Amino acid sequence: MVCATGSTRAWTGNAEMALLAIETLSVAIGDSPILRDVSLTLEPGQVLGVVGESGSGKSMTALAVLGLLPRGAKASGVIRFEGQDLTGLSEAQLCRVRGARIGMVFQEPMTALNPVMTIGDQVAEVVRQHRGGSRIQALAAARRALDRVGLPADRFPLNRYPHELSGGQRQRVAIAIAIVLSPRLIIADEPTTALDVTTQAQILDLLRQLVREDDAALILVSHDLAVVAGIADRVAVMKDGAIIEQGQTTALFTHPYARALVADAARVPLRRGGPDLSAPPVLEAKAVIREYPGPRRLLRAGPAFRAVSEVSLTIQPGEIVGLVGESGSGKSTLLRTLLALETPQGGEVALAGQPFSPAAPRALRRRIQAVFQDPSGSFDPRWTVERLVAEPLHLLDARLTPAERRARVENALLQVGLPATVTDRYPHQFSGGQRQRIAIARALIVEPSVIALDEAVSALDVTVRAEILDLLTRLSDELGLAYLFVSHDMGVVRGLTDRVLVMRDGKIVEEGLTAEVFASPRHPYTAQLIAATPSLDRALGVRA
Repeated sequence: MVCATGSTRAWTGNAEMALLAIETLSVAIGDSPILRDVSLTLEPGQVLGVVGESGSGKSMTALAVLGLLPRGAKASGVIRFEGQDLTGLSEAQLCRVRGARIGMVFQEPMTALNPVMTIGDQVAEVVRQHRGGSRIQALAAARRALDRVGLPADRFPLNRYPHELSGGQRQRVAIAIAIVLSPRLIIADEPTTALDVTTQAQILDLLRQLVREDDAALILVSHDLAVVAGIADRVAVMKDGAIIEQGQTTALFTHPYARALVADAARVPLRRGGPDLSAPPVLEAKAVIREYPGPRRLLRAGPAFRAVSEVSLTIQPGEIVGLVGESGSGKSTLLRTLLALETPQGGEVALAGQPFSPAAPRALRRRIQAVFQDPSGSFDPRWTVERLVAEPLHLLDARLTPAERRARVENALLQVGLPATVTDRYPHQFSGGQRQRIAIARALIVEPSVIALDEAVSALDVTVRAEILDLLTRLSDELGLAYLFVSHDMGVVRGLTDRVLVMRDGKIVEEGLTAEVFASPRHPYTAQLIAATPSLDRALGVRA
């Protein structure tokens, strides 16, 4: 039943019969409220999607269920799981619940997995922690869990390490850890953010299948409305630490804030300029080959692995080109080669009409800059914004005075919509969207001709993502900037780019104007990627 109270909606299911019942949960850190009177119920076999902007309280709600709140946090309310109030349990008692009765899948498996432990030992560790027994018995259970999540023994032996797997495979290991003891509740916090569309579809299908087979329940925390609409039975929309809307997925999104999220998810940046097709290419690759040595066996090197195979492309001034493909398709290797971070074994790269390689002079290298997926990983947390943004200035031939340097930093910040007063602050003092603006300012400060963006908006919620895409479009129009936009998000690529390149197994299998490729893809692989792209309208239509 859904009942309205003012502008909010609350789900009033039977808390006594529910697998999980959260009642008026509030969390504060010091004098700052984080969660405010959060109430929801979840029954066996159900999938609950929790959506909202960054800072809305989605992840904090999930962590509160597991008793993993930050140090100094104070909580009130009731979290009842299988009839037991978890808020009254000691840490030792909670440890017996985590992993055995409630499994958790975190957003980034590379940080959740131990890099020095094999995948078999990491899954088996949960078994031995909760059930004891021998290592052989635990590894046998780990083997069954890995088989169940699609990592068969013939291809993925227990002695593999996380770094030997792709992103999707690592996420499957994280899911195996969460489900090895068949918990009644699985909590997945942004489990598909960094995955390509086909791997994302596989992971979501896997989670749904596990819930169905074990009669368990799933809480899916995500900023991707289309993903949630495609899998969730019910959705809770959060803002400022409170649930403002909750109900059946097909009947949801009636609150103005929820409708605003939907509008942001579907928003297409307005392009006022366009590429200069009469000018020479600003970036060009001709038959580029990038290989890596094969593993050595008995003092002999195995056959080389060709990650990029005779790829050719051009980017015109002011043109926005998308590069899409699954994990392992060669996108990142090609990008590193185009950025002259790696030397190709064949072919050549030209920037502004000049040969471009790791030995290129600074005056040429400044013409291309990069913006990465996670600015927190590319920022030194001890540096101020001024030092971070000014870092590329060493590529300029002329030396700048401190006043000139600061003036350039302030101008770059103003270009990305940040006030000059933030120059003395540190990265941790900003939101995710603001940090990404700082990363863009750092790329702009040396006045490049082309910027490579590697998954630059994949970790942002729909509202912040729309703002960053609008910013990128405006900068391209005003400054004549060209972009190489590498992404697994086909929806973003469709709305932003002029042309799209589709990469598979190290080759460009299709390229063309974005509208034409999406309307009538010529290659079956392109059609597969487009079909796997989550669509909010399609998901709600199918579930209606």
